Amino acid sequence: MSSNSHTDETETAEGAEREHLLPDSRQAHGADPALADDPFADPGLEPHEPRRQDIDERAARRSERTVAFLFTLSMLATVGFIASYVAIDIDRIVYIWPFGHTSGLNFALGLTLGLALFCIGAGAIHWARTLMSDEEVPEERHAVEATPEVKAHVLEEFRKGAAESQFGRRKLIRRTMYGALGLVPLSGLVLLRDLGPLPEDKLRHTAWREGSLIINDTTLQPLRPEDITVGSLTQAMPEGLDPHAEDFHSEIAKAAVMLVRLEPEDIRDERSAEWGHEGILCFSKICTHIGCPATLYEQQTHHALCPCHQSTFDLADGARVLFGPAGHPLPQLRITVNEDGYLQALGDFEEPPGPSFWERG
Repeated sequence: MSSNSHTDETETAEGAEREHLLPDSRQAHGADPALADDPFADPGLEPHEPRRQDIDERAARRSERTVAFLFTLSMLATVGFIASYVAIDIDRIVYIWPFGHTSGLNFALGLTLGLALFCIGAGAIHWARTLMSDEEVPEERHAVEATPEVKAHVLEEFRKGAAESQFGRRKLIRRTMYGALGLVPLSGLVLLRDLGPLPEDKLRHTAWREGSLIINDTTLQPLRPEDITVGSLTQAMPEGLDPHAEDFHSEIAKAAVMLVRLEPEDIRDERSAEWGHEGILCFSKICTHIGCPATLYEQQTHHALCPCHQSTFDLADGARVLFGPAGHPLPQLRITVNEDGYLQALGDFEEPPGPSFWERG
C-alpha cells in the first residue's frame, strides 16, 4: 500500500515539474513578422506543443482506460448482436418510443451493430489523439528519376537479357506465347455464362396474345366497350395473369395498359384510330423514361402525365411525347371486340414497352 502511494506521489511531482511544458491557452499566437514582407514565404512547422498525456502518466493511463472501455463496449455490443439474431423472433413487433411499432429483431440488430462499429471508431480516434505521437516531421523530397548512368545500365541489362532469352530467334516460342496470352482471357469470358440465363428476346414480348381478353385490373372482370365512357381512363391487364403467381410482377410490369375513349373526330393519328375500337384506345401505361405509371389523365387535352418526371404524352396523337425526359411514345395495343362483346387484343405490342429498351439493345 505504501509502495503505491509513493508511486503516485512521484508521478504527481513529475507531473507538476513538467506542467510548465503545457501550452498556455491564454497566450495569443501572433503572426510571424518575417512573413509580413513575403506572404509566400515558407512558414515552416510550428513548435511542437506536448499534450497532457505526454507529460502526465496518470492522464495517459486514463486515456488508455477510456480506449479499452470503448473497445470492450464494442465487444459486448457484438455479442449482443449475435444473441439478438439467435434469440429474437423475426416476426416479433415491439413498441419503442419515439419510433413506434417496429421489428424487434431489426431494431436490436441495428442498435448493437451500430454501437459496435461506433465504439471501435471512437476508441481508435481517442487512441490516436491522446496516446499516439502527434509530432509532425518534415521530409525533404528528392528527385524520382534515375541518373543517366543508372538508365544506361538498366537498358544495357535489358538488351543483354533479351538477347540471352533468344526471344527474337525462337519464332515458334514467340508465336505460341502470343497465342497463349491472347486466348487465356477467353476462359474468364466463359465464366460470365454462370451469371444467369440469357435474356434472349424476353424483353420484346409480353403476356398479350391474339384473342387475350382485356380485364379490369381491380375487379379482374373482362371489359365491354360500354364500360369505357368518353373522357375516362381505365387501367387493365391481359386475362390469365394470376396476382398471386411468383412471376406476376415481372409480367404486369410489361403488360399493364390503360384504355381511354375519345370522340372519333378528336383522334388525330390515323393509325392509332385504326388500332382502336369506336374511339377506345389502348396504350401501355409504363412510361418510356424509367417505368413509372403514366396514368394521370387530363380529359380536356387528352394528355397522360407521368408523375415521376412529368413526361407528358398526347393520347389523341399516338401517345407522342409532348414534354419531359421520355424519349419514345407509349406503345399502343391493337384491340377489337369478340363475339361475346368483350374487348380483346389482336396481338402483342409491336414495339417493346418500358423504359429505355432501345438503349438497352
